[in-house]
Parts: sequence; structure tokens; C-alpha cells
Amino acid sequence: MSSQDETIVIPMGMGGGNSLPIPSRSDRADLMDKIKPEHAVEVVRHKLLGEEFKENKWVAVAALKDRKLTEVGAWDLSNLMLGVSTVNISISKMKDHEIKRRALNIAKTAQYMLLANWKSYGLKNIAQQHYIHEIIFSNTLAVLKQADEASIQELLKATVNENRNVNTEKKEGVGSRIKRALGL
Repeated sequence: MSSQDETIVIPMGMGGGNSLPIPSRSDRADLMDKIKPEHAVEVVRHKLLGEEFKENKWVAVAALKDRKLTEVGAWDLSNLMLGVSTVNISISKMKDHEIKRRALNIAKTAQYMLLANWKSYGLKNIAQQHYIHEIIFSNTLAVLKQADEASIQELLKATVNENRNVNTEKKEGVGSRIKRALGL
């Protein structure tokens, strides 16, 4: 029996009963470990670098060599998204107007960064700027929407692991209990 199991003794003859499931701390922790919004930022960074994931590694796509950003650009822009791409943000409770304002501010900052650093980021045309803006805005909005009205919090609260062991024993009579107590 693991340390998380709970033993419930249901005497026979008393009609038995059902107990409520006990939420397990590890269920919530496991779910928290699986919520990884920062993983999407890593994927976006590689995509901005013109790479795709093949055979367990990121490889450059030759067709994207003229559209990819430099490493400085890809890292700067993905780091900008990291501010909202965390588990803490995902499990926060945010209102819709807060989410929209934050997503727009991050997208606006990305636009300023793209304009100020266009050469060092490897921008070659205005279409790249709009494309990058949409990626950043969409990812940011998606991560922030997880915090909309605490939807992830509600999911965590609803997570329950029912892990019970049930032992059935005959109901012990009064005489038997006295004999057992006296060591007879």
C-alpha cells in the first residue's frame, strides 16, 4: 500500500457505505507538471529560426532560409512571450479585459522591437513583421485565455484521484471485544 492510499474498514452487516473520494495531492501536482505553456514558446522560437522537429531534433528547413529570423531576433521575441507563458499565469484568475490588454501590449512591444532591430533580427520585408506579430499575439492570447475566469484553477479543483482499499470484516460482538481486550 502506498503512502497515499487510505484504508477504509466497512464492517459487514452494517449496510456498508460509500465514502467520498479523497483528492490526492499528487494528481494536482501531476497536472501542474503537464501544463507547460513555456513549451509553446520554445516551439515558436524554433519556428522563427526556420526549423522543424524531425527525428527527435530541430533541423533547419532549407525553404525557409530567406524567411527565418536571426538567433538574436528569435530569442528576443520568444523571451518577450515568456512573461505570460508560465504555469503561474495559466493558473491565475484574469478577467477578459485584462487578458486582451496584456496580449495587445505584448504584441505592441514586439512591433517596437521588430522596427527598432529589423536588421539584427534579419527582417527582409513587412510581411515578416505582420507574420511574427500574429504568432506572438495568438500564442500570448491563447496562454492568457487559460487564466480566463480561473478555468485552469477550476480544472485543478475538479481533479480527484480515488485510491481506496476496502477491507470487509465481520461485525465483532460486545463479548468478543471484551475477551480480546482482556487477552482471552
